[in-house]
Amino acid sequence: MKKVISSALVMLVGWFLTIPTFGQGQGVSLNRIIAKVDNYYVLQSDLEEAYQSYVGQNQTPPQKCQLLESLVINKMMLAKAEIDSVVVDDKIVDSELDSRMQYMIQQFGSDKNIVEAYGKSLEMLKSELRTQVKDQKIVQKMQQKITSDVKVTPRDVRKFYDGIPKDSLPYIPAEVEVGQIVRFAKPTKEQKEVLRQKLLDFKQRVEKGEDFAKLAKENSEDVGSAQNGGDLGFAKRGMMVAPFEGAALKLKPNQLSDVVESDFGLHLIQLIETRGAEYHARHILLRPDYNRLDVSGPTHYLDSLRNLIQIDSLKFDKAAKEYSEDKNTADAGGLIRDAQSGSSRLAMDGTMEYAMFQMLDTMKVGNVSAPLPYRTEDGKSAVRLLYFKSKIPPHTADFTKDFEKLQAIVLSNKKNRAIDDWFRKSIADVYITVDPEYHGCRIFGTTQGSAATLSGGGNE
Repeated sequence: MKKVISSALVMLVGWFLTIPTFGQGQGVSLNRIIAKVDNYYVLQSDLEEAYQSYVGQNQTPPQKCQLLESLVINKMMLAKAEIDSVVVDDKIVDSELDSRMQYMIQQFGSDKNIVEAYGKSLEMLKSELRTQVKDQKIVQKMQQKITSDVKVTPRDVRKFYDGIPKDSLPYIPAEVEVGQIVRFAKPTKEQKEVLRQKLLDFKQRVEKGEDFAKLAKENSEDVGSAQNGGDLGFAKRGMMVAPFEGAALKLKPNQLSDVVESDFGLHLIQLIETRGAEYHARHILLRPDYNRLDVSGPTHYLDSLRNLIQIDSLKFDKAAKEYSEDKNTADAGGLIRDAQSGSSRLAMDGTMEYAMFQMLDTMKVGNVSAPLPYRTEDGKSAVRLLYFKSKIPPHTADFTKDFEKLQAIVLSNKKNRAIDDWFRKSIADVYITVDPEYHGCRIFGTTQGSAATLSGGGNE
């Protein structure tokens, strides 16, 4: 059977996106170069850490040749991203970096404990981790670009399921259902006033002739629109949050709004044009420094809610609907759904948010956690309660009960094939060397001596 070359890739990317991988100060140095893709390196320590990530989660690791192959593909994506000018905004990287550092401080208890554990200064650790985060985000963006057109139909899923011998049906790992109640840390009046004055200054500068788009590109914290000069394109009524839309629709073309506050931060809006029921606007968004927000208020609030839930005076799902500030989960009683499949059943493995995995690993079904500080995907400081609703034991796949999981497997297989095809078309664009120790690996489906791919490498 033909091996799918990127079968471990998704797991590797998921692991790299959650766990800091810089080596600690103690132990034998493993930083020997074992593969090189243009100017990108795979170190022996990278391979060992990838292997140990499976062991640490009680999972059977793939063969090291397969892991090395996935690591080389990741490096090739970085090399191709450089060739194709695929970049990730620094603000996205900074937000992810801040989230990871905050989590590490929470886990170790203090900055001093982190320094002692790793034998490096915080500045050095943060610098190393920032490079990792940026590379991981670029790889993720390349994967999305390569697989953006991949689709799966119910017929594809049925064909896949029927084509598997009954004794070879996929084994579904343990899954969990988890609820959350979220409260956000709120900026002070003083913090908001600083941002308000900045936006009013921008408004005056535009009114005096400066280019709105240039100011948005340089200052807006809405990463998606900033690169387009703050341009949000045409929007139908009801698409934007109410404060933003209400302010935008009061403007005349080219007119600037006063400072508008929404759940996303503070905005300066310029209406470009209207077209029937649609309007075209751009904005500059500023947000408070979420690293400096006080989380004691939401922590006390959630602690009180937890006490009510524990004495059965309040059901968790009702509390989530009434009090959670996370709109994506509140209406569903706090239930968290998989971003890709929409299922409420989350795989309890390396693809799960690491902080959640660690907490659930210490909880029993039916329990509610103590308030936990965390950072949202868009960088906000928040506190949440986690509710361990249920656990589904590992089992053999059933078409009806596990349709969403089977669909995800078929989609993953299709994406893997798309990456496989992409690799074979792109391999001529980069130069790859592999250490002689690994020449026995059938990397990319070839052995040492295959024309375009492998040559002697090692410490260069």
